[in-house]
Amino acid sequence: MDRTLHGLALGALVAMGLVWSGSYVKDAAEVWQQANRSVTVKGLAEREVSANVALWPLHYSVTANELSELQSKLAKDEQTIRDFLGEQGFEVANISVTPPQVQDRYANNYSDSRPEERYFGEATVLLRSPKVAEVKAAMPQTSALVREGVLLSPNYEYRTEFLFTDLERIKPEMIAAATADARRAAQQFAEDSGSRVGSIKQASQGYFSIEDLDSYTPDVKKVRVVTTIDYALEE
Repeated sequence: MDRTLHGLALGALVAMGLVWSGSYVKDAAEVWQQANRSVTVKGLAEREVSANVALWPLHYSVTANELSELQSKLAKDEQTIRDFLGEQGFEVANISVTPPQVQDRYANNYSDSRPEERYFGEATVLLRSPKVAEVKAAMPQTSALVREGVLLSPNYEYRTEFLFTDLERIKPEMIAAATADARRAAQQFAEDSGSRVGSIKQASQGYFSIEDLDSYTPDVKKVRVVTTIDYALEE
């Protein structure tokens, strides 16, 4: 009889221990879940800016039967282009020229007929200027160079480019805007889930991208950045 009572008492104690330990584990799990409740959101910031640097390559070519004549033509056309850019109000310091590329068309000719002139030469006068509006205004005026005998050879490789190089100036404002956008998304999520936004647990900043606004206005850029932020959620 004593053994039976002792066994019953021991069983009751074990059962109580299991109930207590189960309750403790459940409470601990709830505390852990609450401590780790969070939401990951992305914030976007975009801004349109004007390009502040223009790269305008004026690519030209000449032909001749003698190398000395070819060199003379290349130098003459280079000076004509430099004079044209000076008349448009651009500083000499912003103008440079690439070394000429020369081809012997007789050596590279595989047909029965030879070109009329043996040598072909090409070079590029490059204008790098902060006067973006002036470059845009001068570009249609290149017909004046054609009238003076300059054979311009524009193509995709020698296209005019407009750059935005002042990113550091607007970075802080854009990061702040992206962070605010992310917090708005977190607040909406918190409202839907019956909680509130707490502190930032982790954050990462994406790369800044700079693209043309569209193919018709390459001098206007769209700057974009995305931030990813983990916010704690609180009851």
